[in-house]
Amino acid sequence: MDIQAGTLYVVGTPIGNLEDMTFRAIEILRKVDAIAAEDTRHTGKLLQHFQITTPQISYHDHNRHSRLSDLIQRLQQGKAIALVSDAGMPAISDPGYELVKACVESGITVMPIPGASAVITALSATGLPTDRFAFEGFLPAKGQERRDRLESIQTEPRTLVFYEAPHRLRQTLQDLRAILGGERAIVLARELTKLHEQFWRGTLAEAEAHYRTHHPQGEFTVVVSGYKTEQPLLSESALKVELQYLIHQGLSRSQASRQLAQQTSLSRRQIYQLALTIPGDSDVEIVDEDSL
Repeated sequence: MDIQAGTLYVVGTPIGNLEDMTFRAIEILRKVDAIAAEDTRHTGKLLQHFQITTPQISYHDHNRHSRLSDLIQRLQQGKAIALVSDAGMPAISDPGYELVKACVESGITVMPIPGASAVITALSATGLPTDRFAFEGFLPAKGQERRDRLESIQTEPRTLVFYEAPHRLRQTLQDLRAILGGERAIVLARELTKLHEQFWRGTLAEAEAHYRTHHPQGEFTVVVSGYKTEQPLLSESALKVELQYLIHQGLSRSQASRQLAQQTSLSRRQIYQLALTIPGDSDVEIVDEDSL
């Protein structure tokens, strides 16, 4: 395989199992002039396993601005460079995007060398619709920003895919349940392609309850079913349970009614009248009825 001078190769690497490395990726990494790596120590172990001695250049989220011009200059001088991330395809929820963008803007050839991807790997085994899906990457770490993002996709009909770290999973599940509704189907894919790979399936309500008593471990790819236009008509008792949950999470009666109305065929006014029958810390709440 001949290497093209002045070309950026976007090389996919395994997301866990080294046997998922492709022959083409190995050949490219051996023949390029340098490898731009997110973590040179992590990538060094991969290179050592496949007996690749190509020099590495550190390129990650904290130095990408200072490193971009150097990499672009090398490419313009005719060097061939491979871009890799710690796992999977570079440039997907990854600072490699900015290098690819800079190359395109500079007229530098970008050639993808496909490999494993956690998004597609997880999605393919969920049993949820795969003909249309929306990848949301990592949700914001801050609570209000995360909730705002989820509210913006509350009525998204496509299957939703997220990445999440174990230490934030419980809070994310709580927000998903509160905003998207407890009946949505969810699949939690953990440690994909690794020894302890696991797929957990259920509803958002069940997932929140499960991880309340089970400690999340490993990196998660979270797949949630999309919004269904014709939502089922919930019973009055079921609506009260959902309202009590939302109010317990800190929402006012009017906020909870507005949110639940988006998940059912009922109006906000109808649900608000039911919410008034639910006792709370404060039974006095002034609401502009015209806004309901």
